[in-house]
Amino acid sequence: MPNWNKPWWQHTYVITLFTLVLALTAWLTFNQWEAGVGVTVLLLIWVFFYFRAKKKDDHYLDTYISTLSYRVNKASDEAITKLPVGIVLYNESGTIQWTNPFIQERFGTGLNGMDVTVIHKDLQQYIQDDTAEETIQFESGYYHFTFEQNERLIYVVDVTEKETTQKRYDHMLPLIAHIYLDNYDEVTQSMDDQIRSRLLAQVTTALNNWANDYDIYLRRTSSDRFLAVMNHKTLLLLEENRFELLDEIRDITAKEKAPITLSIGVGTEEASLKQLGVLAQSSLDLALGRGGDQVAIKKKNGRVRFYGGKTNAVEKRTRVRARVISHALRDFVKESEKVIVMGHNRPDMDAIGASLGVLKLADLNDREGFIVLDEEDTNADVQRLLDEVKQQEHLWNQFVTPEEAVQIADKETLLVIVDTHKPSMVIEPKLLQMVDRIIVLDHHRRSEDFVHDPVLVYMEPYASSTAELVTELLEYQPMQFKMDRLEATALLAGITVDTKSFAVRTGARTFDAASFLRANGADTALVQKLLKEDLASYVRRSKLMENAYVYRDGYAIAMANDDEPYDQIIIAQAADTLLTMSGVRASFVICKRGDGRVGVSARSLGDINVQVIMERLGGGGHLSNAATQLEDAEREEVKDRLEQAIDDGFEGGS
Repeated sequence: MPNWNKPWWQHTYVITLFTLVLALTAWLTFNQWEAGVGVTVLLLIWVFFYFRAKKKDDHYLDTYISTLSYRVNKASDEAITKLPVGIVLYNESGTIQWTNPFIQERFGTGLNGMDVTVIHKDLQQYIQDDTAEETIQFESGYYHFTFEQNERLIYVVDVTEKETTQKRYDHMLPLIAHIYLDNYDEVTQSMDDQIRSRLLAQVTTALNNWANDYDIYLRRTSSDRFLAVMNHKTLLLLEENRFELLDEIRDITAKEKAPITLSIGVGTEEASLKQLGVLAQSSLDLALGRGGDQVAIKKKNGRVRFYGGKTNAVEKRTRVRARVISHALRDFVKESEKVIVMGHNRPDMDAIGASLGVLKLADLNDREGFIVLDEEDTNADVQRLLDEVKQQEHLWNQFVTPEEAVQIADKETLLVIVDTHKPSMVIEPKLLQMVDRIIVLDHHRRSEDFVHDPVLVYMEPYASSTAELVTELLEYQPMQFKMDRLEATALLAGITVDTKSFAVRTGARTFDAASFLRANGADTALVQKLLKEDLASYVRRSKLMENAYVYRDGYAIAMANDDEPYDQIIIAQAADTLLTMSGVRASFVICKRGDGRVGVSARSLGDINVQVIMERLGGGGHLSNAATQLEDAEREEVKDRLEQAIDDGFEGGS
């Protein structure tokens, strides 16, 4: 009989055929019994052989299924015990309940009943964080963990060979570096040919030895430029040694009384050699924009690492660049319908003075100019200057609020950014998106955060102030002009503030600019009046400094002893005052600001690069004058981070 446990459709055809034959046999027997008997015998024989074959097939099928089931179970057992995949079962509390031989072989026996952290200290955290997968490095290699949270199951795969191959591939990736002798032309232009040749030979020998030591392909492309090709492993070694080449070149050339510094731009993480070259050139431009004597390493995603930057930028001895920029700025002004000048948030005297200088340049070229200013966000000295400006109605009418500037600006407007190059620091960021032409005038070292696609950039880190740069641009305007007393005084006040009354970051061109302004009516008595400090501010500054202490070798740190907010000007003045103390090479002042953030103001005498230290805390500035502001941070936390940044910088920093 058929197997009635099977689905009906599998035996219906047999029943139908048997019924049809039986009915036919009955009809045949009724009409012709002899033939019917014969057919009946044949039918019985067919039924016998059918059931015999069916029984044999069922037996074969049962045997096959039993054998296959056994083999599958045995293969599963073999897979669990012998495949190169580890399996860990754990309970709700993270205790190991069972492991396969792979885990026992790699991580030890007797793990059952122990916490999963016995395999790796972070496994419990990964389980709590609902991590899907993670690759973890052990002393014996790399393992990829896959977490099945619902089943409380962990799969472990040995990926040591894959990770090692990937690491070897990453180490062999090519890199391109541009090497530039920052001040070669300035240093050697008045040298005797013999001394110049000896100096260049010393520099070239040092570079070639460096290339041989690190397996770098080095080729000279001009008198002051070199091209280097290396792999990523070499770059890691150079970073580990913090590019000691910079110090070596500086020390070698210093013996010739002609210190030459290097700037290196490196492009990384780009498969295209062409794009690597573009990244390397961009890195070199960034290093030079920050004052030179440093290495900039730029990744494909735009992130940059810096090394060096220990020396101050060298003042250029030629004014050709100032003259070219002045003429280019005049052309841009003439091609525009109006000019808007904008500085940084809470502008200081340098930003306002430089803005008035650019406004004067627009007036000289018969273009309407405006200065963006939020009068509610100003310092006391700037407010005194504004009080003087308000007495000249025509000049005060050219100051506009950020909201008014947005209404005035259009595609034909020229936007000039002064005393900053960071979009995050300008008074009204909306203006950056509203105009097509932006010019940047700044004296700070260039950072990663930069105005997008400016038509003209004049950044000179050697300059004392942006007011000095703008004064030189005015000097090279082709037409004769006469400055207003207040305009000249504001520019001179900007220079005075940033140089601490010509005590720091002051070069020959700083005095030339001051002389030009004095000749054009700058009032030194008015400068002193604008920069006067009231008694209350002096007392608060003194209170801020009373808890100062010296950290490491000459790093003075002062921190406010309460949560009372301090003005940024008082913080900066306290840092300046600390720097005048005996034995202090760099000063840092930490306290709460009025906006709730914790501010840090940093100053140095020039031998310590406080900009690099502040960049570690998310800020920036100048080699000897920098700052940062941190949100959602406590003063004690900021102090600890500052001390850590100083520790990191003790060996050169990145």
